[in-house]
Amino acid sequence: MLNSKSSVPPPVNEPVLQYRPGSPEREVLQRTLKQLKNEFVDIPVVIGGKHIYTDNTLDVRAPHDHKTHLGRLHQVSEAEISDAISAAMAARLDWMRMDWQDRAAIFLRAGELLAGPWRATLNAATMLCQSKTAYQAEIDSACELIDFFRFNAHFMQRIYEDQPFSTSAAWNRMEYRGLEGFVFAVTPFNFTSIGGNLPTAPAIMGNTVLWKPATTAAYSSWFIYRILEEAGLPPGVINFVPGPGRSVGTPTFASEHFAGLHFTGSTSTFQFMWKTISEQISKYRSYPRIVGETGGKDFIIAHPSAHPAEVATAIVRGGFEYQGQKCSAASRMYIPDSLWGSVRDHMVEQLESIKMGPVDDFTNFMNAVIDKPAFDSISGYIDAAAARDDVEVVFGGGHDDSEGYYIEPTVLKVSDPSYRTMCEEIFGPVVSVYVYPESKWVETLKLVDQTSPYALTGAVFATDRRAISQATTELAEAAGNFYINDKPTGAVVGQQPFGGARASGTNDKAGSFLNLVRWVSARSIKETFSPPRHYGYPFMEPNLD
Repeated sequence: MLNSKSSVPPPVNEPVLQYRPGSPEREVLQRTLKQLKNEFVDIPVVIGGKHIYTDNTLDVRAPHDHKTHLGRLHQVSEAEISDAISAAMAARLDWMRMDWQDRAAIFLRAGELLAGPWRATLNAATMLCQSKTAYQAEIDSACELIDFFRFNAHFMQRIYEDQPFSTSAAWNRMEYRGLEGFVFAVTPFNFTSIGGNLPTAPAIMGNTVLWKPATTAAYSSWFIYRILEEAGLPPGVINFVPGPGRSVGTPTFASEHFAGLHFTGSTSTFQFMWKTISEQISKYRSYPRIVGETGGKDFIIAHPSAHPAEVATAIVRGGFEYQGQKCSAASRMYIPDSLWGSVRDHMVEQLESIKMGPVDDFTNFMNAVIDKPAFDSISGYIDAAAARDDVEVVFGGGHDDSEGYYIEPTVLKVSDPSYRTMCEEIFGPVVSVYVYPESKWVETLKLVDQTSPYALTGAVFATDRRAISQATTELAEAAGNFYINDKPTGAVVGQQPFGGARASGTNDKAGSFLNLVRWVSARSIKETFSPPRHYGYPFMEPNLD
């Protein structure tokens, strides 16, 4: 029996490769893109380690090029979900009782596999399936997911090391075990790293998982699953169950063994799931842990002391990288009238130089939105705004889905700060600007806080320190991730734990120990070394006189 006390390697954020012309990483990635475009991937259901090919399939195509047929996705029925729950429960005890160092080693190995031989493959898959640039894929499907694997192992050790105080008479210990059932991980299309983290964060803490990837990201999610298989993940620990939401969710939530939900997606879907769980609460063996990161209507507010070029660059990068399809994407802007002319000019100058097109042309800054429903919804917002007399289309507004789902970066200047594009989550390349009177700084801070039900990310730009301090205080509940003189996107694991409250979720902070601690059930153990042998206490003794 081993009696050493080991520690995981100290986590370090994975360096971001730049893919400059002539660099080796660029050459490898371009070669891998061509290879994957010419391959056809049959994506199975995986239950208890067995690959299952069903009759219910969907074509997988690139959003930026309808002709690029990447593969075929096999989807589950309720029967497969029943089998997946059985597989998860069968694997549960062995996995939970495995030494934590062995669980850590699996995910640390997955991180190294991704940092090395799998890096170009997962990046290329993300680019093709989710229409990301090389850089956006690199910071997501490579660096962030590698960081999740490394830092979660560290956070796990940190949680296990948190022990209560003891005395010489008794030894107090805290035991952290997995939940009493399985965890349901529901992952979104927009971040491959979230697709990898939501099932593996509960798993590293000793839980077994049913993983439902977004249909539009199942292609890249399948490559993550293959990495986990190569890293040595035992069968049944994570069961890969792509399929329609209700087909997967209804039987999952109906199981008495449902113990937790790890979700990223829309606010309406999360609220529906919460309601479904609450209506069945009496059937569960334990109260389920519900962890969700949902919508956002993320803001940038500029103080009159801000630098116009810095504000403009934050709008362009924060609003239009990955076509505005980030939960954290800058969507509503508050610019003082004294700065608007200069901010507008800097912004338009940058936007005019942006190229948009397929992902294998590395000169493109933007690609396509994810699918037809997204294209129709986003273009609907743009067309409705363009038809109004009180909204000015400052830039863009065009959209075309003949070859791919392309929407121009669009900037709307509104006269009403409560107009729908300032309030509703659009999840696309649309930025709305409200120009406020410079003298109304304090009132505008309150407007920012009160306008949206969401509270995910936000940013203030200013050089006046008093204004920065004031915004930080007044907007304390408006954003779970708050940025000072920076765009409100790009949170890094271990540096800016990510999540928001209000309608943006449960604020359980992916990329920190706060998320992992939700996936354990704690037991206090007290061991008394010399137990008493009589019930009496000293106060019961008679008086001496």
